[in-house]
Amino acid sequence: MEKSRAPLAKRTGFAYLRCMDTIPGSAQSRLRQYGAFNGLGLWTLYKREVGRFLKVWMQTVFAPVVTTLLFMTVFKLAFGDRGRLTGDFEGMNYNDFLAPGLIMMAILQNAFSNTSSSLLQAKFNATHVDFLMPPLSPLELTIAFLGGAVTRGLVVAAISAIAIQLSGLANLHVAHIWPIVWFTLTSAIILGALGAYGGIWADKFDHLAAVTNFIIVPLTFLSGTFYDIKVMVEPFQTLAYLNPIFYMIDGYRYGHLGVANGSILVGAIYTGVLALASMIWIWLLFRRGYKLKA
Repeated sequence: MEKSRAPLAKRTGFAYLRCMDTIPGSAQSRLRQYGAFNGLGLWTLYKREVGRFLKVWMQTVFAPVVTTLLFMTVFKLAFGDRGRLTGDFEGMNYNDFLAPGLIMMAILQNAFSNTSSSLLQAKFNATHVDFLMPPLSPLELTIAFLGGAVTRGLVVAAISAIAIQLSGLANLHVAHIWPIVWFTLTSAIILGALGAYGGIWADKFDHLAAVTNFIIVPLTFLSGTFYDIKVMVEPFQTLAYLNPIFYMIDGYRYGHLGVANGSILVGAIYTGVLALASMIWIWLLFRRGYKLKA
């Protein structure tokens, strides 16, 4: 009677110890042990995320590159060499100005799509237990999912940049390497985290489409991707400076052109703080099991 009243965890623990006693010492030494950080599990989940989008590369990699090239082609045909920039970018070729903005836009959209589609599909197919059951901490889940988003964004950006350069649509010079690296990584992390929240929060694909259509696309198009931000009238110019995507595009463009609309220091601090806050936010969601655990 007393034995049946014992807590389940205690009884199963005793059973586990009795089972371990029957295993030879050589076999016990081969049992996988996990420390404070499960590096193997994190690497496995990261490879799953990367393999997931590479398996359908025509849709996840090739299609965004084609879209970027189509944007470049349409604007080149529309303006030719007649495009004139004013303000900070006066005298520069419009296509050289446009290309970095389009590459950053591809990074943002693909980082968001990777985490949002992965988590929403996992919930929709009830396969999210595949990454909740293994011994993976909230930190390891956060790093793996955001790592997959950053990887997809970098792959699309690299192929887009090579395609633009080889096609002669624009000249992608490298004026400063550190802003290219910094703003690429922080931007992909921020949008990957936003996509992770969207995938966890959404109950159906319509909810996720609403986030994309009413938040991501407007913020991207109104952030100076296609134009100098200083052509906007007040109060819209001031509002544009509050848009975090403006600093992502402006900082990345500065890496190629050496000229920026805003302060690069402010942009670097702004995106760095947002990236850190975004990782903490997703870590808290995984820790609470928000909409993932009963």
